Amino acid sequence: MTEKLSETARGSLLGPLFEAGWAMVEGRDAICKTYKFANFVDAFGWMTKVAIWSEKWNHHPEWSNVYNKVEVVLTTHDVDGISALDAKLARKMDSLS
Repeated sequence: MTEKLSETARGSLLGPLFEAGWAMVEGRDAICKTYKFANFVDAFGWMTKVAIWSEKWNHHPEWSNVYNKVEVVLTTHDVDGISALDAKLARKMDSLS
């Protein structure tokens, strides 16, 4: 079962993500990042790769795409906040970008 991250776990899991450009969403227990690509095809291709992992892990992002930009928000709705799944998916997104 997925659990909301403890304060201790937040430091170790989220710290490296913040260094990689992730940030807290104001007013929510969620993290966000904007990815920029060379063009729409590259952005959409990246989203497709992420979608495959998201489906495999049954953990789906909130995201939007406009041309070469993809804005992502990650939170775990089942626990009403950030879980280890969010950190895992964020790391995967970064590795695929």
